[in-house]
Amino acid sequence: MPAWLRYTLLRLLFIAVPLAVLLILFGSQYWIVWVVASVVAGFALSYIFLRGPREAMAQEMAANRNRKPVAKGDDAAEDAEIQASVGDDDE
Repeated sequence: MPAWLRYTLLRLLFIAVPLAVLLILFGSQYWIVWVVASVVAGFALSYIFLRGPREAMAQEMAANRNRKPVAKGDDAAEDAEIQASVGDDDE
């Protein structure tokens, strides 16, 4: 499972579980308050407990960003055509 997906699912759980608990304990009359409270609690819990998954996700994203693109067979021909059209425009 990719690190970003694991981190996202854990954060959603850290929001959904407090929301479910609040709705069960106090009812749905003030549901917007419970949603806001569970989002705040989810952010706090994820900041405290998800350091490892957050760092793994950041490292995976950095590795993807720094990865060299894979050249395809027709890339050289396309580059030559672009250079030729740029060269024609300069004259």
